[in-house]
Amino acid sequence: MQVQLPPARTDHPQEDPDPPASVTSEKSTLDPEPEPQLVVWEAGDSSNPRTWKAPYKIWVTWQLCLLAFAASLGSSITAPAENDIARVMGVSREAAVLSVSLYVIGFACGPLVWAPVSEIWGRRWSLLPAMFCLGLFSIGTAVSNSAAAVFVTRFFAGVFGSAPVSNVAAAMGDIWQPRTRGTAMCFYAVCVVGGPTLGPVIGAAATVNPNLGWRWTEYIEAIVVFSVFFLTLFALPELYHPVLLARKAFHLRISTGNPSFHHPHESLSLDIKTLATKHFIRPLKMLFTEPIVTCIALYASFAYSLLYLTLEVFPIVYAEHRHFATVPASLPFLGLFVGIFCAVFINLANEPRYARLSASADGKPVPEARLPPMIIGSLLFPIGLFWFAWTADPKYGYHWAVPTVATAFVGAGFNLIFQQCINFLVDSYGVYAASATSANTFLRSVMAAGLPLAARRMFGALGIGPAMSIIGAVAVLAIPVPILFLKYAIVLRRKSAFAMGHGGGQ
Repeated sequence: MQVQLPPARTDHPQEDPDPPASVTSEKSTLDPEPEPQLVVWEAGDSSNPRTWKAPYKIWVTWQLCLLAFAASLGSSITAPAENDIARVMGVSREAAVLSVSLYVIGFACGPLVWAPVSEIWGRRWSLLPAMFCLGLFSIGTAVSNSAAAVFVTRFFAGVFGSAPVSNVAAAMGDIWQPRTRGTAMCFYAVCVVGGPTLGPVIGAAATVNPNLGWRWTEYIEAIVVFSVFFLTLFALPELYHPVLLARKAFHLRISTGNPSFHHPHESLSLDIKTLATKHFIRPLKMLFTEPIVTCIALYASFAYSLLYLTLEVFPIVYAEHRHFATVPASLPFLGLFVGIFCAVFINLANEPRYARLSASADGKPVPEARLPPMIIGSLLFPIGLFWFAWTADPKYGYHWAVPTVATAFVGAGFNLIFQQCINFLVDSYGVYAASATSANTFLRSVMAAGLPLAARRMFGALGIGPAMSIIGAVAVLAIPVPILFLKYAIVLRRKSAFAMGHGGGQ
């Protein structure tokens, strides 16, 4: 008799690493073995995250954004407390900067584990245990009585905190179709970038409060983390399509008594050698063998490292040169956040154009259509940097508000670059998006951890204007980068071993 397998998934086939086609095969009536039936998404399948109602998708997206915000908040919340940490722990001010840098180094190391965990066992297993451990290590920092304990707990907090920062972007791709994903990613980007910019304001308020002190920067972080953890523990569903399809195959075998239902994800080899050589090495392999991932990571890393450079530069400018108190000296970070938020509207303005191009490509992602806002960001970034460079030092005679306005341009440029880099990777790599974004997180975190360590000496030796001008000059040299992506990325994707084959283009 003739057996027709379930139809191939047509809503967005690239989510499966080996998209099935409808197959008809002949099976002898004498053959005792049932014909294998590959489980795929059917039209209107309620277990497919992409078919959920919009309000529920928004609710799940909000949870993912909270996870990313809670983890990124921890990276900078101790920055205003560095002087207190140095005094209490008996280390130099430069050494106290490690409380931030080691957290960000943890951001670099963690995704090499969390991305494979996400792509093998699912999003929940890569997010929730990590968040719980982040909360524990935040408390560990708060009760530390030595510099070594502070640094070790901060590093491991970063390792566990990196899970939502690197994997939430891929989870957005599980929920949203390409034509609407960019809108959701706008809010993810605000949360990921908003954490480091709001952290110093919260940390400064806790540090100077005589009833709280520097240890409460970490207690506050733990409270935020555990609040989000318990919310998502009970409310966040699994989102990763291969894991959901494997579950569907299992339930079909049970409910029908037919053992032929299967999905390739059930057959993953999970021995130690395979995990180490195939899954856990994939992010690094993509970083060093995928030109798209490498180039995007380098560009995003430059922008991201400047975000963390401000954690050291703003205190130099506003506290040391302009003699602001601790809390007022942290308020210019709100200028960065305003710019980051305003960039959302530029990103949203590109969404109708992206939707049209995606529709013309049969609903498939068109990564190059994400790039126009990045081009705008590449222009705003150096404008803000040079503006800040030559107005920040009070010797130039400018009111403090003038360089603070410049930070809004820096924030807007950064968000336009950062979000579109992530969008581009998710569009390009589909089921391997977690590995691609983790490779990006690894490189940008390494650079972001190193630059603040050099900031004080660099600005002390050169002065605020020249030091920022050097950074601004690099940003000017990087202006053509998005244009080069726009021109050549589609060629590189076609040669990629991991990128999905997309129709359409510019």
